[in-house]
Amino acid sequence: MNEGPIKTRREGAILEVTLDRPRANAIDLATSRIMGDVFREFRDNQQLRVAILTGGGDKFFCPGWDLKAAADGDAVDGDYGVGGFGGLQELRDMNKPVISAINGIACGGGLELAISGDILIAADHARFALPEIRSGTVADAASVKLPKRIPYHIAMELLLTGRWFDAEEAHRWGLVNEIVPGDQLMSRAWEQARLLASGPPLVYAAIKEIVRDAEDKKFQDALNHITQRQLRSVDVLYDSQDQLEGARAFSEKRDPVWQGR
Repeated sequence: MNEGPIKTRREGAILEVTLDRPRANAIDLATSRIMGDVFREFRDNQQLRVAILTGGGDKFFCPGWDLKAAADGDAVDGDYGVGGFGGLQELRDMNKPVISAINGIACGGGLELAISGDILIAADHARFALPEIRSGTVADAASVKLPKRIPYHIAMELLLTGRWFDAEEAHRWGLVNEIVPGDQLMSRAWEQARLLASGPPLVYAAIKEIVRDAEDKKFQDALNHITQRQLRSVDVLYDSQDQLEGARAFSEKRDPVWQGR
């Protein structure tokens, strides 16, 4: 399916989403709204279990906000659509795994978009930066997320200097899961996606909701939310056929067949 700058491809339970907006895959308001619609549909489609997000071409994943569109009238605080900038990082109840396949430069809002994924795979030529400081503005989402993902002092250096760093450094700090040659990026992303698509979707949903819920809670409070079944995904899981199937498959020494219900 092609939605202007957004191209999608489906294989079974996997959805590949490609931001393809030459020349650099920058995001304007209209593109962001399309991305929000695509990811909302992915979230709500029970037949889809895993998404891969990547960029068109082999030079840019995404450089973030389209400054040319801004100069032409797109407001920085305009309507980005459901899910906020890029349609993903503020999308509520996204309880399915998302793989970011970073095929090139990911800077500014593009880096913020990339780290909205759950698993990050980078091409060996990928480069990263948060250059907002140089233009007198703030990398808002990165200022919230980055110090929670990598060591505080490293995150602050990157935010305060806006310097570039390569895939090897990103991997060293744990910002990306792995690095692969550029021509192997998508095959590796699909390999990972197929592995996840074969797993238990209700458990994935519970994991993602637990992680979100626990982010600002003390350990015991977060654990109480789980054990007292105060999280919808956990409540659904504990009463599900998949929960029984997992136990039966284990006792019968066979692979489980997950139904997502």
